[in-house]
Amino acid sequence: MDPALSARPGDRALTAPTVSCVFVCHDGEGRVLLARRGAGARDEPGTWDTGAGALEHGESFEAAVAREVREEYTAEALRIETIGVRNILRGEPVSHWVAVVCAVEVDPARVAIGEPHKFDALGWFGLDDPPAPRHSQLEETLALFRARRS
Repeated sequence: MDPALSARPGDRALTAPTVSCVFVCHDGEGRVLLARRGAGARDEPGTWDTGAGALEHGESFEAAVAREVREEYTAEALRIETIGVRNILRGEPVSHWVAVVCAVEVDPARVAIGEPHKFDALGWFGLDDPPAPRHSQLEETLALFRARRS
């Protein structure tokens, strides 16, 4: 078997494009949920970002997003809407992701950190005032979310 195919998705992204489901959780009232990446995060610890996870073999985008929202934020996805696709090429570490970006409505009362080894804080923010420092991909992801409301 090709070693690139047997590696974890995050590892494969270093050698071949990988599919990721990125999600912007929102409360339906204009606020978005952001998580601060902890010391155990794959990259850019200390930065604020939306959620994301790898698409698993045989999984639909919606199923992947619902699974990742439960894992990362302990909440059920009330509504999932695909809002765009991004081709992400990064330089350090060199990686290539194809990101299917979704808007996901959740109940704010049901949200908690589900993966404390990856995240150390959660917060609800208006679209015009996300906290800093920001993950390198946050602005483009939020731009897709903003555009869906136009």
